Amino acid sequence: MDLKGLVNKARDTLRKNPDLIEKGGDAIDKATGNKYAEQVDKAQDAVRKAVGAEQKAPENDK
Repeated sequence: MDLKGLVNKARDTLRKNPDLIEKGGDAIDKATGNKYAEQVDKAQDAVRKAVGAEQKAPENDK
């Protein structure tokens, strides 16, 4: 599989399973002690937009 095929496969996977984006961000937040939580949230939004995944619902616990 070439790089383009790999990127397309990743995009399709994230589009079908947008919760993976959230889980990845949560793992980064845990590893960094939420030090970069704002940047991680922005990156998650950018990934959702790039892959065409649905937007997450606003969290009430922030």
